[in-house]
Amino acid sequence: MPSPLLNATGQLRKQQRSHRLQSSLPAPAKRTVPVSTTQVKLSFAPVVKQVAPSVVNVYSTRIEQQNVSPFANDPFFQRFFGQQGQFQSRPRESQSLGSGVIVDGSGVILTNSHVVDGGTEVHISLSDGREYAVDVVLDDKKTDLAVLKIRDPKGQTFPALQFANSDALQVGDLVLAIGNPFGVGQTVTSGIVSALARTGVESSDYEFFIQTDAAINPGNSGGALVDLDGNLVGINTAIFSKSGGSVGIGFAIPANMVRVVANAGIAGGKIVRPWFGAKLQAVTADIAASMGMTAPHGAMITDLAPNGPAERDGFAVGDAILSIDGIAVDDPSGFNFRLATRQVGKTTTLSRLRNGKTEDVTITVEPAPSDSASVASVSGDSRFAGASVAAITPALAEEKGLSYDASGVIVTAIKSGSPAQQMGLAVDDLIISLNDQKFSDANAFAKIASQRTRTWQIVLQRGGRTIRTIVAG
Repeated sequence: MPSPLLNATGQLRKQQRSHRLQSSLPAPAKRTVPVSTTQVKLSFAPVVKQVAPSVVNVYSTRIEQQNVSPFANDPFFQRFFGQQGQFQSRPRESQSLGSGVIVDGSGVILTNSHVVDGGTEVHISLSDGREYAVDVVLDDKKTDLAVLKIRDPKGQTFPALQFANSDALQVGDLVLAIGNPFGVGQTVTSGIVSALARTGVESSDYEFFIQTDAAINPGNSGGALVDLDGNLVGINTAIFSKSGGSVGIGFAIPANMVRVVANAGIAGGKIVRPWFGAKLQAVTADIAASMGMTAPHGAMITDLAPNGPAERDGFAVGDAILSIDGIAVDDPSGFNFRLATRQVGKTTTLSRLRNGKTEDVTITVEPAPSDSASVASVSGDSRFAGASVAAITPALAEEKGLSYDASGVIVTAIKSGSPAQQMGLAVDDLIISLNDQKFSDANAFAKIASQRTRTWQIVLQRGGRTIRTIVAG
């Protein structure tokens, strides 16, 4: 059995031989800047150097209410001491961290809506350490995107990323994610496009995400997902994780949708969305077989808004929409996303299947009818004070999942602490009648709701259920 000393000597000799081998190796090759596309793909460094200055850190300050007492939410103590007194909450300042992408040289920045939601002050810092205050010029919760503008650019021009055509992405394409995970500073991760057209990720109206295995963590929200040409293919938005850290399943909003919101922010901060005027459902295997399709795909029309764009363009219940401008539509979410990226006033071509025959139909993209004139708020000495309501239009009925012939008004906002909130009204409640009186517009509702009465008999719909209740006037 060899002695420990011999073993140690053997290890020493092995290390000496290793040292001589390392000493005889040539010196590392000098790094040079790639001069061809082939050479660029050997390293991500040139791409990172190109795009990193366009990715910023976003700091949003918000005021939150913090209960003074740990017993504030205890029903027993509330019963005897009420909601005030020692249970009164006090404001506390907090800060959320995220990322953003400069998309216009004048200082226009894209980030996620949830990064700046509720923020009283928003600042950004560039990769070189410069900091700026920014204004939120557009906060679009439907897409979970927000447009920021540097408040005092002082005549500077900022490095902006160019948009890629996200429809050209393919599963397996290499991508880089750049952001500020956990607030540690700008970080770059690499991966591939794992999947396209992912839905069911978060509660935005236009779910159609790029999935990537590039590491995305809290703080990456609003950051850039770029291709190897250095173009923006998406805004990193969400992760799937049970631990809070990256497990290789991240999601980004495609650039084609991001571009729509960015242009609206640059143009003045208002989005005009296309509207088709039809309700859709996914084509199941049974439906596909009955329509003579070899495989289930597309979005089938189940209802049409009276005199809406789809009805006027000759679409009918039972038609299956297979593609938009030659891009396949897999389901209703895919159709809604594709249509939302089309410009109002321009034409687009839909491929539909009807009675076993496929045909192309060219339509002019129309905006949803404005409902700003049919919104009213209740104030004064009323149980409904603090509630804002809107009349049901076909477009609003479609957005809220109601039938096109729904009647009444829908609650669009409730002021915190108002009589309406204390009574139990909630946003998206459909109020059908008050004391057996029905109404066709918001002003008629406000007039009835402002009256004094001993009791209110309220009929409303919430979450698909009809609720009848009586409350004191």
